[in-house]
Amino acid sequence: MAGWREITDAVHAEGGYIFLQLWYCGRISHPDLLPGNQTPVAPSAIQPEGDAITYQGMKPFVTPRALETDEITGIVAQYKHAAEMAKQAGFDGVEVHAANGYLIDQFLRDATNLRTDQYGGSVENRMRLLNEVLDAVCEIWPSRRVGLRLSPENRFNSISDSDPQTHFAYFVSQLSTRKLAYLHVLEGDMLGEEQHVDYRSLRDRFDGIYMANNAYDKTRAEDGLSNGDCDMVAFGVPFLANPDLVYRYQNDLALNEADQGTFYGGDEHGYTDYPFANQVSTESA
Repeated sequence: MAGWREITDAVHAEGGYIFLQLWYCGRISHPDLLPGNQTPVAPSAIQPEGDAITYQGMKPFVTPRALETDEITGIVAQYKHAAEMAKQAGFDGVEVHAANGYLIDQFLRDATNLRTDQYGGSVENRMRLLNEVLDAVCEIWPSRRVGLRLSPENRFNSISDSDPQTHFAYFVSQLSTRKLAYLHVLEGDMLGEEQHVDYRSLRDRFDGIYMANNAYDKTRAEDGLSNGDCDMVAFGVPFLANPDLVYRYQNDLALNEADQGTFYGGDEHGYTDYPFANQVSTESA
């Protein structure tokens, strides 16, 4: 397998950039996955619904331990260290993952953050951890090399918010002053519910590059770019199943269907074994 330096050099040779996503699970973990079988940490001791993928198979999530106030500086330091390691590895920037029910998202949402200290309660307090993480990461990278991912109404990983339109309008407005590389927003709900947030309104609050994500295809992406709903579109599942997705879109070729049965499977099946378009043509000739 190629090292990260080889991978980043190859991307640079094609005129591209590669950002590393910085991600902390928080309560969406399990003692079996943590050193010394530690209890996962979270803003508040609220057990999520669902199961964790462990080395012994699926196991129910446990009730996390609420972080002590003086422990949070250690969490921020871990993000800073990860940003340093990303720079040493040759990446072009980092994306702070504050979405999809993981630790920072748990602090942002009022259903999972019941704290009464300076990290809970008001929207300003619930955003404090995110602000401290961004401050720390931007000590390593210039802000134009730091992206951020949010998911205002996504229920994935047993999370919710009482008023995502109002709360995330505040978050996005505050982020707009940071001159980040981009704001990456998962629009809607991965679990299939219709959208209840006005994402164009959020996009208009952000003075910078807005990257849209979630169930976009080529047509929807082109429409969003042309009408100003977004500046970029992120493709996840289509890229997973189509290593040559850009080529296929450029040439209006059919796409491979993603096999959801292999998601989070733990090996290469469903990740590195999808055929390229030219392989399909050769095999069918």
